[in-house]
Amino acid sequence: MKLLIYSHFFAPSVGGVETLVLSLARGLAGLRSPGGDPEFEITLATQTPADKFDDASLPFRVVRQPNLIHLWDLIRASEVVHVAGPALAPLSLAFLARRPVVIEHHGYQSICPNGLLIHRPDNRICPGHFLARNYGECLRCLKQDSTSWRSLATLLLEFPRNFLVRHVAANLAISDHSLKRCGLPHSTVVYHGIESALESGSLVDSSSPAASKICFAYVGRLVSEKGIDVLLEASRLLREEGHTFIVRLIGDGPERSRLEAIIARDHLEPFVQVTGFLTGTAFAESLRDVRVVVMPSVWEETAGLAAMEQMTRGRLVIASDIGGLGEIVGDTGLKFSPGDAVALVDAMRKVILQPALIDSFGKSARERAQTLFFRERMVTEHANVYRNVLITRKKPAELRS
Repeated sequence: MKLLIYSHFFAPSVGGVETLVLSLARGLAGLRSPGGDPEFEITLATQTPADKFDDASLPFRVVRQPNLIHLWDLIRASEVVHVAGPALAPLSLAFLARRPVVIEHHGYQSICPNGLLIHRPDNRICPGHFLARNYGECLRCLKQDSTSWRSLATLLLEFPRNFLVRHVAANLAISDHSLKRCGLPHSTVVYHGIESALESGSLVDSSSPAASKICFAYVGRLVSEKGIDVLLEASRLLREEGHTFIVRLIGDGPERSRLEAIIARDHLEPFVQVTGFLTGTAFAESLRDVRVVVMPSVWEETAGLAAMEQMTRGRLVIASDIGGLGEIVGDTGLKFSPGDAVALVDAMRKVILQPALIDSFGKSARERAQTLFFRERMVTEHANVYRNVLITRKKPAELRS
């Protein structure tokens, strides 16, 4: 099968979508037909420049920064088109070329102009103004981050995007929550799959002296919707109660300077560390003494890739009970009401006072992750979707002939 995967962002850019697309493409490239031939002939198109990344090391073809004519040729040459997020250019061209499209929805771009379902004027969860045709509220929201003309253009582009996603062969949601929230036709859930995990021995043993001071960590971008200021407020309250602990913020982003100012204002430097963005060995080392990961999101996460990764590694996850994040954690972690620092304190205090909970929850989390979030399942389920899409497309043609 000739499969075109379009991902606006790709390696060497770093992010959840980039990681998942690379893992998926590698996995698909390894599938073989009964005769031993590769089942998928994969081309990956992206707008990310290669820089020093070695595309030749990948088991599939990569096309960087194709213009519209080149992209049209790639789509015409494919049998199925997979789009990582509802990008308008490939969707429009595939619609014109009458090629079956599979969209994987990593956010809410199909039903919300800002893609986050956050109403920026008050930073609350959007009730769904675009689908309710409250376009004035959409404009007011968009103007918080952009000019009037850009906001209008963004809103207008949402109409063709919403039309196109409703006329593709398959929409893939990454959680039951996102499937229900988007409400798109031809939808199914395919959970993310984690390619590899750290060895269990890399985690701090509960009997180790180093484990006497619990190390919590947040892993991800430092952006407002992740609710990191809630974690800092909980840290302040725990310190006032006299507890000893460490909170490590692993990541970077536009909120970093504001969060560092809060840390300085509340004199949290002995308790809270900001590492910045880390990869490879440095990232693994920063997690070596981390026993609990806190995900304090205040927006409706479609899934929560960082939570999946840490569950795979057998760590206890404390997460906001919101969106797909609460769904991913299930009953194998501790959950609290989003934005409620006092409720987060209760969960963190419970772990500090009962450290045996870490191993108990961590074991359950690892078992859940090995059942739901492993890479081979993700690859197999994607491959089945492509096969079914192609079969469905061929049947009408066979009937006409």
